[in-house]
Amino acid sequence: DTGMNRLGFRFDNLRRTLPEVLRSENLDLDAVFTHFATADDPASPLFDEQRRRFDRVLADVQALGARPRYRHAANSAATLRDPRVWFDRVRPGLLLYGIVPPPSAPAIELTPVMTLASCVVAVKGMRPREVTGYGARFSAERPTTIAIVPAGYADGLDLRLAGRGAVLIRGRRAPIVGSVCMDMLMADVTGMDVSPGDEVVLIGRQGSDRIDAREMADTIGSIPWEIVCRVGSRIERVYA
Repeated sequence: DTGMNRLGFRFDNLRRTLPEVLRSENLDLDAVFTHFATADDPASPLFDEQRRRFDRVLADVQALGARPRYRHAANSAATLRDPRVWFDRVRPGLLLYGIVPPPSAPAIELTPVMTLASCVVAVKGMRPREVTGYGARFSAERPTTIAIVPAGYADGLDLRLAGRGAVLIRGRRAPIVGSVCMDMLMADVTGMDVSPGDEVVLIGRQGSDRIDAREMADTIGSIPWEIVCRVGSRIERVYA
C-alpha cells in the first residue's frame, strides 16, 4: 500500500510486517505490486509520490532477503503515462478494449474492439401527444415512429440514457426516448426506413458512425470502466 489505502502492507512498515511472511514455511513471496490512485489525473502529485514509495518498497524487500519474480504497478493509465512504472509486468484493463482512459489523449493508435448489439423487434407509430415508456416521460410532438429494442437495464444499460443517448440503426443515430425499461428501450426512428430484424448497435460501429464506451459514459456522467463492466451476464458473448 503506497498511498491508496485499500489493500496491502503499508509501504513504511514493511521491515516490521514482512519478516513474518518470509519466515513462513508455507508461503513464497512471488510478486510485489501496488496500485496507483491517480494515474489518470496528470495534475495529482500522488502518482509520483506512490512511484517513489514503491521504489523504496522494492529496496526494502531486497534488503530483507526476498527475491520476488515479478514486480508490477501499472494499470492502463499508468502504462501510458510513465515507462518507469512498467517494471516486469503491466496490468492493462481498459486498454484491452481499445479504449484510452480519460482524460488521457491517445498516445498510441487503438481500435475499440467491443460491440454491443441487439435488433429491432417492433416498429410502431405514435400520434402527437401520445407517450411511450414508464412515467410517460416522452410525449410525441408530431407523428413519430419508434423502434422497440430488446435491451434494457437488466442488460446493464443505464436509465439515464433515456432522453440523452442514442443507438445506431441503418447507420444513423436514433435517439433513445421514453424510459430505459428492464428488457426494452424505445428509439425514435422517424423518417428512417426501419424494419423488425434490423441490427441495433448500442456500443460499436455501424456504417460510418461509432458510439464508444467513452461517449456513452460522458452521456450519463459516468466512466468507461463502468460501461464495459456492467454488461449483463445474460448477453451472449461472441469472440472474434
